[in-house]
Amino acid sequence: MTATAPAANPSAARPPHLFWTLSEGRALVELGAFYALRGPLAMLPRGDGHSVLVLPGFLASDRSTKPMRDLLKSLGYDAHGWDMGRNIRIDNAREAQMNELLDRIHASSGRKVSIIGWSLGGVFAREIAKNAPDKVRQVISLGSPISNDRGHTNARRLFERLNGPEPEPLQAGRFRNLDEAPPVPTTSILSKTDGIVAWRGSVQKPGPQTDNIKVLASHCGLGVNPMVMYAIADRLAQTEDGWQPFDRSGWRGLLFGSVKAD
Repeated sequence: MTATAPAANPSAARPPHLFWTLSEGRALVELGAFYALRGPLAMLPRGDGHSVLVLPGFLASDRSTKPMRDLLKSLGYDAHGWDMGRNIRIDNAREAQMNELLDRIHASSGRKVSIIGWSLGGVFAREIAKNAPDKVRQVISLGSPISNDRGHTNARRLFERLNGPEPEPLQAGRFRNLDEAPPVPTTSILSKTDGIVAWRGSVQKPGPQTDNIKVLASHCGLGVNPMVMYAIADRLAQTEDGWQPFDRSGWRGLLFGSVKAD
């Protein structure tokens, strides 16, 4: 659940407060809420059938994203997992696998693909979209460390122990500008109560095709949190050429917020 670029200024970033880290068990409550509200969630805006690729977080597999993918399928999307086991190592081979997977889904459907990435999966989603923006409809990241500073996540040491301080793509000059959004509509969904990735590390720079949506969630619950599912369904339901920032008027302003780095 950590970014793949070295910290430019180690003193500039801090991981989440220990309180929020120790409170990550609330993800079980979010999972329970997901299934308790499964009926109402099926009434979220339906999709147009385009393909959605969902990438798991650090140490996680497709099993973690299955509830989300099942919901997306029920809403009419052609949802795909990554089918690459656990998300542990990032090397040239894994990067190539992800690029090839996007190519296959795009070729099979004949349409641009939306990509959702949870935590480290969101970093990957943004980077593969940079490689092939003509094949990507939009990117949605969930609690992803996209600031170019690993100090924002308390998973930094474990990530570097498993991958080294500079994974292969970094050595080749890629994955070095994580804070730069891909040239497609890109939404970062983040929580100020995230216990793994500090929210400041997930904030995107303002731009005509970028948006930040604040939700109340744990890091480990982002992939099942009903508020997040609403935001994802809202983003995906937009027409391919009609992307707009999230509408926060009316009651939405009470539950969702925009956010920018301090």
